[in-house]
Amino acid sequence: MRNCVKLLGLAIVIFIFAISASFSFAEGNAKGEALKTAVQSATKINVNKATVDQFKEIKGIGESYAKRIVEYREKNGPFKKIEDIKEVKGIGDKLFEKIKDQITVESTK
Repeated sequence: MRNCVKLLGLAIVIFIFAISASFSFAEGNAKGEALKTAVQSATKINVNKATVDQFKEIKGIGESYAKRIVEYREKNGPFKKIEDIKEVKGIGDKLFEKIKDQITVESTK
């Protein structure tokens, strides 16, 4: 009988440890996601200063689009808002939705 009580006690301790470990993991994962979001927002590409190579870092923007964006900016001047990038040939609503969280418009001064 004592062995059963000891085993039950040990099982309860292991169960409590497992539960607390899973809560710690979930909390750590949430903090990791928050940090990832913060880093992404801090590393947005400025469409008024980016080079072709920097534009290519944006998921969904390849060499062709990158060159078009730079050429458009050189010809028409700086973008006033991120939505203005849709004026570049081939960048429509669908692509804009994919890249809008990766770009920013800041002063060129």
